[in-house]
Amino acid sequence: MGNLRICFAGTPDFAAAHLLALLDSSHQVIGVYTQPDRPGGRGNKLQPSPVKQIAEQTSIPLFQPQTLKTPDQQKLLAELEADVFVIVAYGLILPKPILTIPKFGCINVHASLLPRWRGAAPIERSILAGDKKSGVTIMKMDEGLDTGPMLHQQPVPIANSDTRKTLENNLCLAGKRALLYTLDNLETLFAGATRQDEKASTYAEKLQKTDALINWSCPAERVNRTIRAGIGRFPAYTFLDGDRLRIIEAIPKTKKFDQSPGSIVELSKEGFVVSCLNSSLHVKVVQLPGKNIANVHQILNARPLLFAPGKSFGNCEAES
Repeated sequence: MGNLRICFAGTPDFAAAHLLALLDSSHQVIGVYTQPDRPGGRGNKLQPSPVKQIAEQTSIPLFQPQTLKTPDQQKLLAELEADVFVIVAYGLILPKPILTIPKFGCINVHASLLPRWRGAAPIERSILAGDKKSGVTIMKMDEGLDTGPMLHQQPVPIANSDTRKTLENNLCLAGKRALLYTLDNLETLFAGATRQDEKASTYAEKLQKTDALINWSCPAERVNRTIRAGIGRFPAYTFLDGDRLRIIEAIPKTKKFDQSPGSIVELSKEGFVVSCLNSSLHVKVVQLPGKNIANVHQILNARPLLFAPGKSFGNCEAES
């Protein structure tokens, strides 16, 4: 379908990339919704969302309501006379009346192959679970949480080296293609929409900072997934000599050591090796408290005994 009148709602960079794709398409974006400015950065000043920053460079009407549950907000959306409401990581719940206001309802770009990983953190959860593939699902929204009928899916492989950041970038590219394909073929895809299999559904619970605490009693591959899933949001961390240490990059090894999990067992010019369950982890890049991210060998030049074999990492300040 050509030249649809689209109202867009989204907030972070992932959403902003999809807005740019729509602005560069044959379709017409007639309104942009994003969350209200939030405090952040130095001085904790109000910061505009990435979506707002793009919208302000255009003449498209911009809306930042605290909620869409009020009759006034629903009337305002209806007055835009949109054909479809495109939602990408908006962050606000859409009440039932909103779902039926546009001619074709509301469609959502979700960063997983539904029904696997419904919810707020599908990218991180797919890495933590060791999934070999992820993808993007375009669905027609209903009252449930990511439960609507699926219109189109685009698979994306997950490499062993993928972090949350790299996987998000790959999913973003796939999402833009999938969204434009869906809009161009909207009526046909609506007619062939697929219901989700409830028995196959899983929930991607939002990550907390405590989820990034490394459990050295796990296999090295599992520890490394914690590290990869935290890049750019909640970096994986442990404790050494009473200080919190962020682990940024590591390589799991099958070599086993007799020392207890969490013990530093080897040291080289490129990093240090930590004993894990039936395996080990070669740590190459870390971040000390109050310092920039650095290669281990750079730190050792100044502090050669910091990661000396025989030391152990703990799960809290008291254990390190």
